[in-house]
Amino acid sequence: MTAPHPGTCPFHAADFSAERLDMDPRYARLRLTEPVARVTMPYGGDAWLVTRHEDARTVLADPRFSRAAAAGRDIPRSTPLPDQQNASLLSLDPPEHSRLRRMVTKAFTHRRVSAMRPRVQEIVDGMVDRMTETGPPADLVSALAWPLPLTVICEILGVPAEDHGLFRDWIDRSVALSADDPETIKEADNALFSYISGLVERRRAAPADDLLGQLVVARDEGDRLSELELVVFGVNLLIAGQETTANELGNFLHTLLSRREHWEALTADPSLIPSAVEELLRHIPLEASVGGLGFPRVALEDVGLGGRTVRAGDTVVVPNASANRDGSVFDRPDELVLDRERNPHLTFGHGAHHCLGAPLARLELQVALETLVRRLPSLRLDVPADEVAWKANRMMRGPEALPVVW
Repeated sequence: MTAPHPGTCPFHAADFSAERLDMDPRYARLRLTEPVARVTMPYGGDAWLVTRHEDARTVLADPRFSRAAAAGRDIPRSTPLPDQQNASLLSLDPPEHSRLRRMVTKAFTHRRVSAMRPRVQEIVDGMVDRMTETGPPADLVSALAWPLPLTVICEILGVPAEDHGLFRDWIDRSVALSADDPETIKEADNALFSYISGLVERRRAAPADDLLGQLVVARDEGDRLSELELVVFGVNLLIAGQETTANELGNFLHTLLSRREHWEALTADPSLIPSAVEELLRHIPLEASVGGLGFPRVALEDVGLGGRTVRAGDTVVVPNASANRDGSVFDRPDELVLDRERNPHLTFGHGAHHCLGAPLARLELQVALETLVRRLPSLRLDVPADEVAWKANRMMRGPEALPVVW
């Protein structure tokens, strides 16, 4: 018997309240009854929705599922515009993907990132100092969650401190799913591209040992990437290094402060924070219910998956948040277990496209939580949890503001 068509996905496309941090129950039902399901995407037609952990790992790592085949094509998707980033690391397959990724891998190794801990701690302490000097109350999003990752990635790339303030509006408009005037998204993209292009020229005139300077050398002396790849690399690192971690930190703090027993567990035993960060990464669905299903892939040949046959040319989408709730992999999958020992979550992806900046994101999240539980153990929301405003029209969930007192 053929399973009923689950309908249009993302499931909550008309329900703004779904932008909070809840999982639609249909994902759990699909994991049990139809783990590889045919769904209708908001744009472009039908795709395969993969909801189990094992199948998700296959799609994310198997070279028969291509990111490059999705770039620039009008395939089934959750966003209004097709993915046009043909020169982006996110939209390439090996060996081209491997060629570009090798150029920046050293900047994000565990050893290199661990050496950054004192500087990240200094940045966080400075932000908490300013917050406590002027508050309470305070907004944790504008005081910490947004500026922390932006400051760190700008320092890695070599963006001058006086220019950091330029990026908030550009990034905010660039990552919007849609706009009343689509030109505003294009204008923000162009502004980011122009800024990084200008910074590249400054690095040529005055070489520096930051990441962008190293990429310029790789371009000019090694001919290992094109000028377009160089600039797109800089833009993508800037956006990815800021937007994802900023939203995650806001989501973490909302979850912990609205479930007081978890915040108190960390203040009582800060040694739990590394495992708590992994569990929060697993438990919280970062992908927005409106528009966020990860980056689609296209099957290059017929592939058997979860009892179904995905045909060559079919689009496949993988909501990592669903795989992270798979009861065959995680005990008590819908509970937040801060001391969970085994936690193979897929929040940072898997395979060739596993998040390059995962060690850096972990460091920033750990240092931020460690500092807050140590310095502000009485921290609490200044509004009821259900009155927190959430970002809309984004691929990722996150609070618009997080008012707190202490």
